[in-house]
Amino acid sequence: MNKVVNRLFAMCLIMTSVVTVPMSANAALPFFSDDKNEVPSLAPMLEKATPAIVTISVEGTQVSRQRVPEMFKHFFGGPDEQVQERPFKGLGSGVIIDAEKGYVVTNNHVVDNASEITVTLTDGREVKAKKLGADAQSDIALLKIDPDKLVALPLADSDKLRVGDFVVAIGNPFGLSQTVTSGIVSALGRSGLNIGGYENFIQTDAAINRGNSGGALVSLRGELVGINTAIFGPNGGNVGIGFAIPSNMMKSLVDQIIEFGEVRRGLLGILGQDVDSGLAEAMNLDVSKGAFVSEVSADSAAEKGGIQAGDIITDINGIAVVSFQELRAKIASKGAGSKIKLGLLRKGKRLKVDVVLGDATQAVVAAKEIHPALEGATLSNGATKQGDTGVVISDLVARSPAAMIGLQDGDVIIGVNRQKIDNVIALRNSLDEAKGVIALSVKRGNSSLYLVIR
Repeated sequence: MNKVVNRLFAMCLIMTSVVTVPMSANAALPFFSDDKNEVPSLAPMLEKATPAIVTISVEGTQVSRQRVPEMFKHFFGGPDEQVQERPFKGLGSGVIIDAEKGYVVTNNHVVDNASEITVTLTDGREVKAKKLGADAQSDIALLKIDPDKLVALPLADSDKLRVGDFVVAIGNPFGLSQTVTSGIVSALGRSGLNIGGYENFIQTDAAINRGNSGGALVSLRGELVGINTAIFGPNGGNVGIGFAIPSNMMKSLVDQIIEFGEVRRGLLGILGQDVDSGLAEAMNLDVSKGAFVSEVSADSAAEKGGIQAGDIITDINGIAVVSFQELRAKIASKGAGSKIKLGLLRKGKRLKVDVVLGDATQAVVAAKEIHPALEGATLSNGATKQGDTGVVISDLVARSPAAMIGLQDGDVIIGVNRQKIDNVIALRNSLDEAKGVIALSVKRGNSSLYLVIR
């Protein structure tokens, strides 16, 4: 049976029940008891950590749109799209990260499209939650609840994690609240899984199942190192390969949501690829990991910082970069205007450059930087007359590849292969992930149409 990546959608009808764990009288040490008659235990650490893990129940209506074939519209008339609404309920997990302000972090896919969100605390209280903001590309959402007698989980520096470190996953798999599993960090910087737009996952063999979405991955000190988000296995079952969003990445995104109400991604302004053995041999490189820079955009943060095509980016703020995807995810999670220091390898020499990141949400780029078929147009973030956000086409060159596929000045691209896109960076991500024939969903005035890239 083929293995597939499965979102941990928590649609479960099993009634929740609390799993109690015996606690040691000594909570001073992370997991050892001072009673010589007792064996080593994680109970003292869990006694402090588990009150910060909550159950999240959601209700809402999922809206699906299907384009009506032109033939049917010609004979029967009617709207361009058929709209269907289906009510849904679901369960997931969350982590209290600020007890005084009532901030709870979970996955975006747990609360996406939810009209009502209820948080159940470990003491049995049920409180309503408000979504302050979310980021679908990184699968992070921030909720706020009444800050009454809450316990928060302290954050660890996830950049200090090492493969082999012991970790514990806490969440509500299949509606079974406060379930604890243990394992190790199996790998770091995992990407290329097609789970989300920005992938820089911690991989662990701690058992993670449906309903663990948004739960905590903690260290033996009881500190949050990651937010559980996905599993890799047949039929969505646990096979010891789970993934979590690093706590540092989560915190950067949450800080932006708190400050701006949205994520304002940093933008470096480069194109590139992973460094592998083939590229290392062709370029006569003495490294086998990192991010190879193939192109630097004009007037970008990278150009202003002195980065050149052919450079290998080896680290960001002193933390090694394994792949281009990892670099991309780390840059995107940092806010616009952030100052970073990049380590480079250029013609055998190592150097450091300081870069101030641009703002990806205000990007205006030449379309050829996104996809060859779009060459000849300028792309910018904007909206349709109906208020749908997307990517606006402007300065279209006659007989260019973009014009040949049917684009016109003023068109707004709002989707790729039926996947909604809101801005230039989302368009780039969707086109990077798309394979084979690509269908662009375009708004032109009051009309909707699809343009095909082959």
